[in-house]
Amino acid sequence: MLVFLAACLIPSFVLSWLTVAAMRRLAPRIGLLDQPAERKVHRRPTPLGGGLGIWAGVVLPLAAAQLAAWWLMRHPQHGKWLPAELLAHVPGAVYRAGQMWALIAGGTILTVMGLLDDYRNLPWPPRLLLQTFVATGLVAAGFRATLFVPVPVLTSVVTVLWFLTLINALNFLDNMDGLTAGIGSIASAVFATIMLTCLDEPRWLVGGTLLLLTGATAGFLWHNWPPARIFMGDCGSHFVGLMLAAMTVQGTFYESTPATDTGRHVVLAPLCVLAVPLYDFCSVIWIRLREGRSPFHPDKSHFSHRLVELGLSPRNAVMTIHLATLTTGLAGILLYRVPDWTSALLIGALVLCVLAIVAILETAPRLARRSDDEVPPQSATPCSGEHDQPPASP
Repeated sequence: MLVFLAACLIPSFVLSWLTVAAMRRLAPRIGLLDQPAERKVHRRPTPLGGGLGIWAGVVLPLAAAQLAAWWLMRHPQHGKWLPAELLAHVPGAVYRAGQMWALIAGGTILTVMGLLDDYRNLPWPPRLLLQTFVATGLVAAGFRATLFVPVPVLTSVVTVLWFLTLINALNFLDNMDGLTAGIGSIASAVFATIMLTCLDEPRWLVGGTLLLLTGATAGFLWHNWPPARIFMGDCGSHFVGLMLAAMTVQGTFYESTPATDTGRHVVLAPLCVLAVPLYDFCSVIWIRLREGRSPFHPDKSHFSHRLVELGLSPRNAVMTIHLATLTTGLAGILLYRVPDWTSALLIGALVLCVLAIVAILETAPRLARRSDDEVPPQSATPCSGEHDQPPASP
């Protein structure tokens, strides 16, 4: 297991780190910069395109692994050095090759679209249309949630909506230095833990892909931790959201074998792990619609901005959200340690309590501003995933 972890985490981290380092130098030369503006806080032009490092850290090792599996199927004598438990899954990796190449293609399409969006600030309708096209293509390739109902149309529609929700949730969440990369790294690590340790047999392909995402986001985070030296941009947030959506759909959460039949309540694990970003996404959409604005219009309605308005530094606000996500993520793992729905509901109540704390912290600054007519402090950082970027280093 340790060899497998190292084989996934180290190459993805190194590739991501190197690519982001290169983009920090290349982006200013090609004009890929986020410029200061009236509704932005950062004072210096800051490079964009760091998400290309995340793409490279996931796609290049994943493509290499698929090619290696195809080679080993044709030349099995060259695979004797591999651990037997991994070698036994090579045929399965080849069997899933079509789906994985479809995922690579879909992720690349969204990454390119995000890069163009970082350049030109594309309107949201064509972006949403392309996201729907990619999600529908992946569903056609076999990425489909089961939902325990024999209605293919329903499961397909729900899966497409899941893709769109996570893609945009991670994009909306990209509003402070280190936030989306940290959330992506925590969530992918928790899901990888479930895939590799909580089931009857490890799901090496899905777990390995999640580990690649963990390493790639960590490699980018090295450059993006406050104060950020480069921004992820839409090309990164769209890719991270797509990968998390695809792997949670493709992963096996519930098994009916006698040895591991912990109950169907374990299918709640993705909702637990991603509870904080999903809540932030839904609450921001609700606030914007309630105020008669476009749901894609950038503002400071996010949880991170509320924490800064309460007096936290942007770095501490980001760390608070990371810890909240880790808490709900551990609750997702805990689902595999309880036997029935009664215990699962207690875990669900724990997650709801965390979200209730988030809701209270979100509401407090709005109430204070409404009563005292205070101006939000200038240390708050606008939403980078929606074309407002955090402050660059002084």
